[in-house]
Amino acid sequence: MLRDVYQRAGVLNTGSYLTTVNELCDQLPALRPELLQYVTSHLRTRVDLSGVTKVLVEEEKGAPIGTAFSLLTGLPLAMARHYPYEFPSRTISFSSEYDRNTLNVNGIEPGDRVCVIDDTLSTGGTVAALIEAVRDMGAEVTEVAVVVEKAGNGGRELLESELGVPVRSLLTIKVAPDEVHVVEGIS
Repeated sequence: MLRDVYQRAGVLNTGSYLTTVNELCDQLPALRPELLQYVTSHLRTRVDLSGVTKVLVEEEKGAPIGTAFSLLTGLPLAMARHYPYEFPSRTISFSSEYDRNTLNVNGIEPGDRVCVIDDTLSTGGTVAALIEAVRDMGAEVTEVAVVVEKAGNGGRELLESELGVPVRSLLTIKVAPDEVHVVEGIS
């Protein structure tokens, strides 16, 4: 099911990278509940949640997946949002393949053990910023779980080699100007 979604995905040139437009990340077409269930149940089998106290997602594209994952696992959901609050949160700057912006991390407390969930790992910029924010807040990221990893953009290397956080993914893809190639992963 997931392979099919990415093999049917549209490709968009952001000027620096080729990115996909698809049902899971962009709700084009609208996201089917069975796809969301499929993705979250498979993500759950890939991660070690022993000792994890919270799930953290970025609101734009990770929110549907993180919310479903929170419901499936019973873990509280923390959110990194694009708009600030007057309440305590941690504001971070990030740079990804399609955006340069700030996020406000809410719901993380000192001592939390966090699993970061995201839809796509490409350059690793967004997730790296989330990891740094969690650390600055006195908590720890135990691992990162992503649905899709884009091969060749350096995200896995940044997170695992430089930041020391293991990455679990369901599917690895390469994006060409007019199609998406599935390199490896679940069906």
